[in-house]
Amino acid sequence: MMRSPVRMTNLFLQLGLDASPEAIERFIAEHQIPPSANFLEAEFWNDAQRQLLTEWLNSDGEWSLIVDQLSEALRCEQKGCD
Repeated sequence: MMRSPVRMTNLFLQLGLDASPEAIERFIAEHQIPPSANFLEAEFWNDAQRQLLTEWLNSDGEWSLIVDQLSEALRCEQKGCD
């Protein structure tokens, strides 16, 4: 069985999002969330994306590391953003 490499581009593909480097960078820039916000409850995820992300985080497998990286990348760094 052939497995997809675990990396950010494949995460975006699995979520049904544009996985080009430019699109990933744009998505992260346009979807910043406060540091205290629950990543999985962000308004920009649809139900299927939220379910997939939840499963991967709960699996504690290779994908959970990439999902964690995305969660961190989406954290707003500006003071007072939450």
